[in-house]
Amino acid sequence: MKISHITFICRDIVKSAQLFCDLFGGKEIYSSDPHNFSISKEKFLLIGHHWIALMEGNPIEQSYNHIAFHIKEDDLPTYESKLMHYGLKIMPSRARHPEEGQSIYFYDYDNHLFELHTGTLEKRLEFYSNYK
Repeated sequence: MKISHITFICRDIVKSAQLFCDLFGGKEIYSSDPHNFSISKEKFLLIGHHWIALMEGNPIEQSYNHIAFHIKEDDLPTYESKLMHYGLKIMPSRARHPEEGQSIYFYDYDNHLFELHTGTLEKRLEFYSNYK
């Protein structure tokens, strides 16, 4: 089994689609204008090989539920600059050992938490197993 798609509820799907395309390298592949086939207006994006659906609706409450995107460590300053350009709320990273990688946490316009992370699952598991 694999994930089919991930849906985010956004109050302004045009603004959110622009953010996702610029920040995550997404490509818009569908817009429901002028026909609405679902419960609200929607846009479909591809980020890498992942189908991301944006649907119009009310924002959610902030939480630690999040999606992390892998980035190169050298790209951290570039992404931080983009986040500041968009006026997004950057959160302090949790305490972690350098071997786990570095992260930038931020909320988008609708309180979805994202993480830009430089580590990998393999490196984290290696660190955890050697820490005992």
